[in-house]
Amino acid sequence: MRNQIKCRYCKATEFVKEGFRRTLKRGKIQKYKCLKCNHYFTNDDGFFRMKNTPKIITMSIDMYLSNLSSRKMRNQLIRHLQEKVSHQTVLDWVRKYSLKVHNYVENLGYNLGDSFYADETVINRNGLLDKFWACVDWDTRLITGVHYSLATNPNEAQEFLKKAIIKKKPKYIQTDAGVFYPKAFHKLFYSNKIKGYTVEHKIQNYQQTRIHNYKIETVFMKFKDRVNDFRGLKALWSAPIILYGLVIQHNFIEPHTSIKKVPCELAGVDLNLSENRWLDLIKLASV
Repeated sequence: MRNQIKCRYCKATEFVKEGFRRTLKRGKIQKYKCLKCNHYFTNDDGFFRMKNTPKIITMSIDMYLSNLSSRKMRNQLIRHLQEKVSHQTVLDWVRKYSLKVHNYVENLGYNLGDSFYADETVINRNGLLDKFWACVDWDTRLITGVHYSLATNPNEAQEFLKKAIIKKKPKYIQTDAGVFYPKAFHKLFYSNKIKGYTVEHKIQNYQQTRIHNYKIETVFMKFKDRVNDFRGLKALWSAPIILYGLVIQHNFIEPHTSIKKVPCELAGVDLNLSENRWLDLIKLASV
């Protein structure tokens, strides 16, 4: 996977090599001269002006989102690579690149099934109980959409469902018996033309069936375990971004335990990623 080199100023692709920029940790970085605007530039591979190497940064992100706290991550870097990185720096990397890659992968094409499973759960943020909503396509195990809110009500449920179907509108979405879902479904999916719903709403009522909406709740268990390892989320502005990172980790980085494949692969997303998937995703998001 190669990152096409473009001028940072005019986006032209006509250039010549013009020496190097020397850095303390990243070594020599090739400089270029644009033949169109005559500016000098270095290629932005997603790590422009970053002091640490892409390998250290992406390894830190991967390990943090795989259940290692930022402080434990710092200790591992010192112990094995003799790299002194503060836990705050690791968290800054996670926020920066989770948002960058999230904005990129949201615009990819996906081949999804017709049965989605949606639910909401409580997420601890500094002792407050915020709400995290997620929807999964059962055929591929891909998380199709997420939403972060401070409350559960029909308006928030409607915003969540809009995000859940951005990648595809399924035949049905199954939820639990939350009282806010029917109104949200009616507003979004009821059609006067056909006198019915364009997306069927299936309800898994635990009080009646004694069966949980387990197909989505297994995802929540993994996410909440990781948030607990972080000792909860901190700032309101960054809490959704950290969860975006966990979604990317689920969809693009880690093979699903039951299907033994990464969900994006089953969804027909072929990005030709190497073993360092975070590195390649960041480079793709920087083109």
